Amino acid sequence: MGKRRYLLYIGIFLLVVFNYVDRVALSVAAPAIAAEYNLSPVQVGYLFSAYLWTYVVCLIPCGFLTDRYGAKVVNGVGVLVWSGATILTGLASGFVSLLGSRMLMGAAEASTYPAGGRVLRDWAPRSEFGLAATMLNSGGYAGPAFGTLLLGWVVSVHGWRWGFYTAGLLGLVWLVGWLVWYRGPETATFVGEDERAFILRERDSGAKSGGSADGFGVLLRSRSMIAVAVTQGCAVYTQIVFLTWLPSYLANVKHMSIVKSGLFTAFPYFAATVFAWVLAHLSDRALAAEGGSSTGRRRRIVVVSMLSAAVILAAPFVDSTPMILGLITISLTGLATGISLNIALAADLLRSPASAGKAMAIQITGGNMFGLIAPIATGYIIAATGSYDLAFVAGGVLLVTGAVITLTLTHAPIGGDLPAPAVVPALRRA
Repeated sequence: MGKRRYLLYIGIFLLVVFNYVDRVALSVAAPAIAAEYNLSPVQVGYLFSAYLWTYVVCLIPCGFLTDRYGAKVVNGVGVLVWSGATILTGLASGFVSLLGSRMLMGAAEASTYPAGGRVLRDWAPRSEFGLAATMLNSGGYAGPAFGTLLLGWVVSVHGWRWGFYTAGLLGLVWLVGWLVWYRGPETATFVGEDERAFILRERDSGAKSGGSADGFGVLLRSRSMIAVAVTQGCAVYTQIVFLTWLPSYLANVKHMSIVKSGLFTAFPYFAATVFAWVLAHLSDRALAAEGGSSTGRRRRIVVVSMLSAAVILAAPFVDSTPMILGLITISLTGLATGISLNIALAADLLRSPASAGKAMAIQITGGNMFGLIAPIATGYIIAATGSYDLAFVAGGVLLVTGAVITLTLTHAPIGGDLPAPAVVPALRRA
């Protein structure tokens, strides 16, 4: 049996990579933009957060549209608009136009995770869903790593505007491949019949009979659905702090150049991507040895990952740049693994594959309700204290909180139908 389905995993990984290259473009360019337009840390914080305002609002509609019209259409439109909005950012003439282009970008980027989640729910067998979800989500770490290196060089040589032009063009190149090649597993010609049968058999094991989708109301009444969404928020808060403020932290506190801060930002993200893939693969193997993922046992790995990410609590007590980067690398690895496997945990517990887009939208909305606060709160903390220490502490406390929520509140299935009787005892034991 072949493994051509991994081509889809790689394609969705690259989608999120280019998504995050667009997001990190402002982080790389922020010192130059702030100097050109005389922006305060609070104003920069609002710019960092602006795309999340519209992103959060549009996630639920994008989840609904994905389940209704399919991933190919929703992703195609989304990538076209957010790549164009990124290019428009390079044409901005001041704070207001920067704010507007980032808000447009955020609205369109809301398509990425619901559509990406639907692709994985269609293509990924249950036995490897942890790895597939990690490949999807780890694009959010490889993207900043690749983006800070590439755009750091572009901005230093050609100016900050060309950073946005470059980032936007990458997404448009990906879009051409997506429109030409993407198909569902039922009709894709590049997979063999044995692999197709394996995908369809495994992805639907334990699913609600009839395949009908649950509505948002049904999903929101699930305690586990709310728990994975809040846990997502606790982790995404710290992720967004790193994504938006880390280059500025290295430039302003550690006095690094744009190119050097890009290099030092890239290393923790690259390391987190590789380690997260390895840990996700090991988690899939461990769960398979225990009898599968449908009982939600993946929560234990999520808890350990969240607690390991909380090492960032030690940052205020460390002055050495290599040690700070070590803490950030460990924290990002824990975040990459925890967020990815939290997405996989939601899929493990979801009863109806037809609800995958909506469930992903709810989970990512929960994450980014916290995330949209992070850049602004960090800007106020820096302005009030002159230090980044409390920003790191706030992230660490939320990570511990998320671990507790996952451990205690993710034991029930997600969806309108009760689980099969054979699954109930396992759910109660897990």
